Amino acid sequence: MDLGVIGQAAGLFAVTNIDDILILALFFAQGAGHPGSTRRVVLGQYLGFAAILAVAVAAAFGATFLPEWAIPYLGLLPLALGLRAAWHAWKDHRDGGAEEDEAETKESGPSPLEVAAVTFANGGDNIGVYVPVFATAGPGGMTVYAVVFLALVAVWCFAGRFFATRPVIAKALARWGHILLPLVLIAIGLLILIEGGAFGL
Repeated sequence: MDLGVIGQAAGLFAVTNIDDILILALFFAQGAGHPGSTRRVVLGQYLGFAAILAVAVAAAFGATFLPEWAIPYLGLLPLALGLRAAWHAWKDHRDGGAEEDEAETKESGPSPLEVAAVTFANGGDNIGVYVPVFATAGPGGMTVYAVVFLALVAVWCFAGRFFATRPVIAKALARWGHILLPLVLIAIGLLILIEGGAFGL
């Protein structure tokens, strides 16, 4: 294995996914104290990133499953999830935390599909960066990139969980996480939509 390619892959992953650590920390904080929530967040992160890789690899080989014009509209996924989380937070606050369906929603923290949807939508612009790199790397180089990326997803999950479990950060996320998560998801959704020019924005 070429160490240069490994280094390039690690650098590319870090540059294109730095914002995921904050999102992961929020997801881990949301599931704090619920059995299996860490596994669900990690699974969701892997599902979302595997989908990004699959689309990028396919596009590098000339298959286009996701037209370029559709990428900005991926912003609708985190936007919808953020609005849903904001609605639940508002309803919970209004009802003094006694709402049963809110308790059920918080019972297990975020689902793998929610995490995967946010990961995929947030990484939609990464596809445009990965495709030319993969196309020039060839099948062997592409395999190295994929292996390094998937290994670093685990590192990112560890980092997100690490930050979410630091006493000071955990206390802040426990207090403000129900507000921060919807705000971050809505901001990501709007940013993807606006930067991509969706709906003529």
